[in-house]
Amino acid sequence: MNKLQSLNKHSFRNVFGKVFVLVLLLALLVPTTGVHAADDEVKIGSLMAMSGALASYGPPINNGVLLAAKHLNEAGGVLGKEVKIITRDSKTDPTSGVDAARKLVNVDGVSAIVGPLSSGVTLPVAESVTIPNKIVQISPSATTPQLTVLEDDDYVFRTVVTDAVQGVILGQLGLDMGYESFSFVYVNNDYGKGLADKAANWIEENGSEVLAKVPYEKGKASYRGELDQATKGNPDVLILIGYPENGANIIRQAISGGYIDEFLLPDGMKAPELIENVGAQYLNGTFGTVPGTKDTPSATTFNESYANEFGTAPPKPFMTNAYDAAAVISLAMQKAGSMDSEAIKNNLRDVANPPGEEVYAGAEGFEEAFKLLEAGKAINYEGAGGAVNFNKVGDVVSPIEIWKIEDGKIVTERVEEVGVVEGNYVPKKVMEE
Repeated sequence: MNKLQSLNKHSFRNVFGKVFVLVLLLALLVPTTGVHAADDEVKIGSLMAMSGALASYGPPINNGVLLAAKHLNEAGGVLGKEVKIITRDSKTDPTSGVDAARKLVNVDGVSAIVGPLSSGVTLPVAESVTIPNKIVQISPSATTPQLTVLEDDDYVFRTVVTDAVQGVILGQLGLDMGYESFSFVYVNNDYGKGLADKAANWIEENGSEVLAKVPYEKGKASYRGELDQATKGNPDVLILIGYPENGANIIRQAISGGYIDEFLLPDGMKAPELIENVGAQYLNGTFGTVPGTKDTPSATTFNESYANEFGTAPPKPFMTNAYDAAAVISLAMQKAGSMDSEAIKNNLRDVANPPGEEVYAGAEGFEEAFKLLEAGKAINYEGAGGAVNFNKVGDVVSPIEIWKIEDGKIVTERVEEVGVVEGNYVPKKVMEE
C-alpha cells in the first residue's frame, strides 16, 4: 500500500469514526427529547369531516374541541400537562376515516378520539380501529341507532342523542303540522336509513301514511328519478334526510320540476348554506329538528367564549357536543390519574353522571372540577350541550329542538322533551295527553 492509499484509508477511518460518534450522540439525545415532550402533553384526537359532504360542519365542530382544550389548559392542564388536540380529516368517507383514525392511534399516539361526525364513518372507525385497539371514541354527532347495539366493550360513546329520539320528534312534528301522507328521500347510509326508519315507524304507528322511502347516493347531478319515485302518490310533505351539499340540489329539482314544495328537514340539513343555495323565498316556513340543549351555565360560557375566540356566534349544531366530549375525556383522565384509554372509559360515567357536585364548562369550571377531584370528591359535569349522562351503552338523552326558516334565517321555534315508555322513546307531550 502506498503512502497516498494509507493516508486516504486513515482519513476515512477518522471521518467515519467522527460520524459514528455524532450519530450515536443524536440517537441518544433525540429519543430523550421526544419522551420529555410527550410527557408534557395529553394527546386527544379530533377526527373531523374537514372535506367531503360534511365539510361545512367539520371546521366549526372542531373549533368546539379546540375551545375545550384552551379552557382546560387555562385551568392548569390535565394531570398538570398541556392538552394537545391532533386533528385529522375523515373526508366524510369510511375508508378515509378509518385510515385517519389509524394514524391518530398508531402514529400520533392519542389517548382518545372525539369523532367522527357522520354515522357512516363512525361505525367502521369503531369496528376497525377504536374497539380492537381499546381506544375511547366519543362522537359528537353520529346519531344512528346502530351505535346503541354495537358490541364495543364500552369503548364507544356519544354526546349526541340517538335518532331513535329525533325520529319520533321528526315524525310527530309532521303530524302536529297536519300532514296526513308522507314520503322520504334519504341519504343512503346508516344515518339516513336509521332516521328515516324511526320517523316512518312513528308516523305509521300513529295512523298516518308513509307512501315511499327512497334512498339517494351522494354526488349525483340529477335526483329526478328519486323524486319521481317518492312523489308518485302525491304526499303532503317530503321528509328529506341528508346533507346540504346534495340536499340543496334535491330541493331545487323538486321545486323546479313541480314534484313537491313542502319539506321537513332534520339535523343534517340545518345549515345557512342550504338557504343560500336554494333561496330563502322557497324555504321560508320550512320546519326541521335537531338535537337540542337546555340552558345551562355551560351553554352560556360556551357561546360567549366561542364568539370571543372565533369572532362569530356558534354557526352549527354539534359544536357543544364536541366540546363536551373533549371535556369528559379530560375529566376522566384527571380522576383516573392516567392517560390510559381503559382508565378513561372506566371513569367517564363517574365524572359525567350524577351523583356528584355539578361542575361546568370554561376555565373556571374546569379548575373547580380539578380541585374537587384532587380532594377526592365526586363531580357531575353539566355540559355546554346539556347533561352528559351516559347510560349503560354510552348513549345520552337530550331534548330535540324544533327549528324553522324565517326571513331567510334559521330560528328556534321550541324544544320538545322526550320520555321513555317500555323501553321506547316517546314525546313527553304525547305521554301527557
